[in-house]
Amino acid sequence: MRYDVVVVGGGHAGAEAAWAAARLGMATALVTMRLDAIGCMSCNPAIGGLGKGHMVREIDALGGMMALASDRGGIQFRMLNRSKGPAVWAPRAQADRVLYTEAVLDLLRSVDGLDLVEGTVERVLAEPVVVGETVPGGPSLAVRGVVLQGGMELPCAVAVLTTGTFLRGLLHCGPQQTPGGRVGEAAAIGLSEDLERLGLVLGRLKTGTPPRLDRETIDYQQLVAQPGDDPPVPFSFLTRSLSQPQVHCWITHTSERTHEIIRANIDRAPMYSGQIRSRGPRYCPSIEDKVMRFADKSSHQLFLEPEGYDSPLIYANGIPTSLPPDVQDAMVHSIAGLERARIVQHGYAVEYDWVPTDQIAPTLETKRVRGLFLAGQINGTSGYEEAAGQGLLAGINAVARVRESEPLVLGRDEAYLGVMVDDLVTRPPDEPYRMFTSRAEYRLHLRCDNADARLTPVGRRIGLVDDDRWQRLTAKRTAIEALEAELSARRHQGRSLAEWLRRPEARIQDLRTLDPALDVAAIPPEVIEAVEIRMKYAGYLEREQRLIDRHRQVESRAIPEAFDYQGLRELRCEAREKFARFRPRNLGQAARISGISPADIATLAVYLARPLP
Repeated sequence: MRYDVVVVGGGHAGAEAAWAAARLGMATALVTMRLDAIGCMSCNPAIGGLGKGHMVREIDALGGMMALASDRGGIQFRMLNRSKGPAVWAPRAQADRVLYTEAVLDLLRSVDGLDLVEGTVERVLAEPVVVGETVPGGPSLAVRGVVLQGGMELPCAVAVLTTGTFLRGLLHCGPQQTPGGRVGEAAAIGLSEDLERLGLVLGRLKTGTPPRLDRETIDYQQLVAQPGDDPPVPFSFLTRSLSQPQVHCWITHTSERTHEIIRANIDRAPMYSGQIRSRGPRYCPSIEDKVMRFADKSSHQLFLEPEGYDSPLIYANGIPTSLPPDVQDAMVHSIAGLERARIVQHGYAVEYDWVPTDQIAPTLETKRVRGLFLAGQINGTSGYEEAAGQGLLAGINAVARVRESEPLVLGRDEAYLGVMVDDLVTRPPDEPYRMFTSRAEYRLHLRCDNADARLTPVGRRIGLVDDDRWQRLTAKRTAIEALEAELSARRHQGRSLAEWLRRPEARIQDLRTLDPALDVAAIPPEVIEAVEIRMKYAGYLEREQRLIDRHRQVESRAIPEAFDYQGLRELRCEAREKFARFRPRNLGQAARISGISPADIATLAVYLARPLP
């Protein structure tokens, strides 16, 4: 059978890519080493958090699946940063590993036109692009299929690689090194070699995971309980309420004794012995790295998180490590509440191949091979949410490539997903990339509560948003407009209720003391929240909108794909080389390339303003 789209890898990126392609009507195959590992949570069984939770809401608003799976598999829900402004509110859910994986698989199996194939892809079949179709810096090859281990060929129009940490994956636990993408699963060796054969340059990155503990061997009396929200707030805009039981997480801290043990054995840590040479994530460092880099700190916080309702395991969030097992045992036993804890699975680090992202376009298609898209950790990112967002966009753009239609490239002022992709293609990371709210210039507009208003119209235009989701957004918009109009019309002491609401301490429910006839009991909480934010932050939102408008004027200066940078002798050599390598879509993207000066942009703008010959 010939497929329109073949997705390689069954992680979060692969699941979203396959979901999008199949729901958009493509004959799609999702190829994964193990069918029972589709949607597997390799590290922390949790979804969301700062920046990450925003992206999950955006995935949902576009018509993706991660939020739906999180609402089905979640066992504790919290809205982080409620004490701060709404720009940094962020949903987070602790998940049951088994329930979450089952939810992902169930959602995928509900889609027509999607085949799930168990196997390992060894090669990407590609043929030369037809002469006359090439442009400077454009692809010289085009995808025509993939080959599985054993020789089975799957012909296709486009392929999406979402390989996670499996490309030449190597696990480290002390001096022990084991080939693998995660514990108990083999590495993908042949595909790395094949990507190099296709002309792609590969790099090497590292990530890590902490030990898992036997929940029955922990002394909870010494820990601080961390309950979920009551009532819990769902991830998906389609989920009306959550009825499943909420579990507690627990907080403890490392001690001076913990740090002494780590320092005394630092020469046995692969990161410090020279065994690991690749870069790990700066914002999620190993505990040995934290102890050595922050020597003035006497303790570091740990979150002990259940891996499921019935799971015997507790995830020790905060102490990822690749120290030898005997050191991990001593380290864990030096922590309050864990003196008698039994380690069921020791922490480890994993090194893996990735494709530096100056080799991909903003559509996530490789520049060298037409029809070959990359998403997830192969692009240098860390985290389920970053992977899922790329997977969804890669799936959408893979379909656009098949149909030869307009691709989807979100702007930095439209979505955190747009911020992430723009960061990747203009500033290739030298360490695993993680999303934070601080990366977004316009975060007051890119709130998690309004992701549906921002992106559901986009998903509707693409074809991913069904009638139910669209009708819900329409009803929400109508309710917001009606409540805003009512608050503007009702007056108290010569001022509208809308003006009273702008006071920092005021809430819509409190306005009944000013106007007893105001009835908001039947209005959905999300409508009330949206109106409060829009009215309280109206001045700030207007100011940020003016910045966005100016930003769009720069971004609108498109650069032709075949633009000849080498002919601009007024540009510095470095600028010519970087523009030719990165192939920016517009002036704004060109300006964000590392090492490009304002003078380079001014020169480029002059040439773009000239009439075409």
